[in-house]
Amino acid sequence: MEKVTLTIDNIKVEVPKDYTILQAAKLAGIDIPTLCYLKDINEIGACRVCLVEVEGARALQASCVHPVAEGMVVKTNTKKVRDARKSNVELILSNHNRECLTCVRNKNCELQNIADELGISEIPFEGEKTETVIDDQSYSIVRDQSKCILCGRCVNVCKNVQGIGILDFVNRGFETRVAPAFEKSMADVPCIYCGQCITACPVGALKEKDDIDKVWDVLDNPDVHVVVQTAPAVRAALGEEFGLPIGTRVTGKMVAALKRLGFDKVYDTDFAADLTIMEEGTELLGRIQNGGKLPMITSCSPGWIRFCEFNYPEFLDNLSTCKSPQQMMGAIIKSYYAQKNDIDPKNICVVSIMPCTSKKTESQRNEMNVNGIRDVDIVLTTRELAKMIKQARIKFLELEDEKYDQDLLGDYTGAGVIFGVTGGVMEAALRTVAEVLEGKSFENVEYEAVRGVEGVKEATVVLGGKEIKVAVAHGTANAAKVLDMVKAGEKDYHFIEVMACPGGCVCGGGQPHVSAKTKMDIDVKAERAKALYEEDELLTIRKSHENPQIKKLYEDFLGKPNSHKAHELLHTHYAAKEQFPTDSCCQEAAATKDCDCGCK
Repeated sequence: MEKVTLTIDNIKVEVPKDYTILQAAKLAGIDIPTLCYLKDINEIGACRVCLVEVEGARALQASCVHPVAEGMVVKTNTKKVRDARKSNVELILSNHNRECLTCVRNKNCELQNIADELGISEIPFEGEKTETVIDDQSYSIVRDQSKCILCGRCVNVCKNVQGIGILDFVNRGFETRVAPAFEKSMADVPCIYCGQCITACPVGALKEKDDIDKVWDVLDNPDVHVVVQTAPAVRAALGEEFGLPIGTRVTGKMVAALKRLGFDKVYDTDFAADLTIMEEGTELLGRIQNGGKLPMITSCSPGWIRFCEFNYPEFLDNLSTCKSPQQMMGAIIKSYYAQKNDIDPKNICVVSIMPCTSKKTESQRNEMNVNGIRDVDIVLTTRELAKMIKQARIKFLELEDEKYDQDLLGDYTGAGVIFGVTGGVMEAALRTVAEVLEGKSFENVEYEAVRGVEGVKEATVVLGGKEIKVAVAHGTANAAKVLDMVKAGEKDYHFIEVMACPGGCVCGGGQPHVSAKTKMDIDVKAERAKALYEEDELLTIRKSHENPQIKKLYEDFLGKPNSHKAHELLHTHYAAKEQFPTDSCCQEAAATKDCDCGCK
């Protein structure tokens, strides 16, 4: 690759010709502040915080978009640069809701950090402010216009990474804002609630719907039996909220904290992930052997399900009928667990700790109940759990590791753990399907071909003398590519795994915030995934069908995978959704036609 040499703050650096000044400075160990910049996603030079002085240029240049050139001389820390950066941040703050103490991003806000670094103590530009608009109509995401800084990061992650584009700039001049088309609520557009806009936002303009108080209320109610379940990806990220390095596995401390918070039972959703493999694997085998609808596509990611309902309804019959592990766990707790413990299911509250904001909406879907009893009652994100732990003044880092409750639903395997990373559901399924088809046990359970962070991965595995073609996609834009190839007849698969979020659940919309600057240095997806693969390798049992409590569940209660009882509790159906319904009440009711507002 052709390179050029330039000088930045008297340091000579040789970099590829296609680098920007920002990239070159980073290579030279020089830190330039950024705000709107998001590597490979939002590189537009909008905030003007990364300004630098380029010798010979008539004005200061935005380093995130300005290309390097041979012999270029750059200054990043002159008085002119510092003053310009400070003025630009002051202008941003002049139209910003500065009630930082009550903001969800207090002490973890990129704008707040830059203002502090620049020594801003007062705002000289006071005047009219943009009208405050708070959109909190969905179950998952709240949008607060008063905190938006028009950086465009949410717009471009939604449009270019997820391929959805429900957010964009509307109006002009001082009236410019970021919103869905016609400034509709996010509940009234084809949003999948993946929360990637939240993870991209540098401030508190986008956040999850806060359900912490609901959990405190049920924990304080002696008449309610409260059971909590934690998704596999939570253990790979929760520690970041307490200062631990990205990807630190904190399973034992997380369980200890949950027990101190007062939950009656603490279970791992990994148990239900093993259960999902039993149901989904059996369903896949049935489709392959009996000429069923192929390719079969996983149904664990609620954001992906919504994406399919809105954009690819012709593939709804390809979706596995299995509920997600979260919903399966809730259904089993309110049936099998309730029966074994002689508790009225109506007195049980199931709380889920999830890395995902879309799980909040999934739990409220009309389909997610059995005989009128909802599978899951309340969903908290990883971030919300961290807040609860802090509110309870639990010294998380000093906790001794504890184990999940072991009765009935306590066992889980390595296959269940890796559900949290892209390719994990596929690998877990192959571990079980391979042994069923081959009729023997395998020592090597790693399927490396479906691992990694490539947007789309393909593999062909020979099972039972038959070639099984599989694909893995993460991020809905990548899922769309795969489905388009299948529609065009370019690809022929048996099984497809889709996760709505890039990297899978480890980078879900409810995981701890990571600054854009940190993302330049660390591959967050890879580090968090590593934690789950490590736990998988540490477990004695790594195949879902070998989980002893799963076996007992079938013996005592379900009968066999895909039985009538299993279908009643663990399976569901999906239907096409209208992208822009006439009334917001129709959005969630569309699948079951439960809406009685007269709009249909």
